[in-house]
Amino acid sequence: MNLTHLDENQRPKMVDVSDKDNTTRIAVASGIIEMSQDAYGAIVNEKTKKGPVLQTAVIAAIMGVKKTSELIPMCHPLNLSGINCDIEELSTLPGFKLTVTAKLTGQTGVEMEALTGTSLGLLTIYDMVKAIDKGMIIRNVQLEKKSGGKSGDFKR
Repeated sequence: MNLTHLDENQRPKMVDVSDKDNTTRIAVASGIIEMSQDAYGAIVNEKTKKGPVLQTAVIAAIMGVKKTSELIPMCHPLNLSGINCDIEELSTLPGFKLTVTAKLTGQTGVEMEALTGTSLGLLTIYDMVKAIDKGMIIRNVQLEKKSGGKSGDFKR
C-alpha cells in the first residue's frame, strides 16, 4: 500500500481529493478519562474552581473538530455540517467517556476531526481538574465507526 501523503519523490503533500465524489461522511470517535473519586465528585457536583467542566469540554471538543486542519498538517479544511459531543458518567471507574460525531457532505472523511475533538475534550477535562488529581489517565481514544467515501464503512 502506498502512502498517499507522499509524492513520487517521497516529499510530503496534501492529497488531491478533487476527483472524489461528494458523499455524506460521518465519523464517531470516543475516549475515556479515568480519575480519582475526589476529582469525579467535584465535576459531577459542579464544585470545581474553574467552572462547569463538562460543558467546557463539550465546547472544546467542538472547537477541536473545527480546527483539525490547523493542527494536523495534512488534513483538509472542511465544511462541516454537524458536530455532536456526548459525555457519559462512569461512576464505577470513576471517570467519563466522551464521544464525538462529525458529519459533512464532501470529498474527504472526518475521522481525524472526530478523533481530534475527542482528544481536546478529554484534555480540557484534565486541565480543569488537574489541581485535584494530576494522576488522571486519558485512554482508548479511538475511531468507533465511520461511513461514506470510497473506503466504505467501518465499525469497531
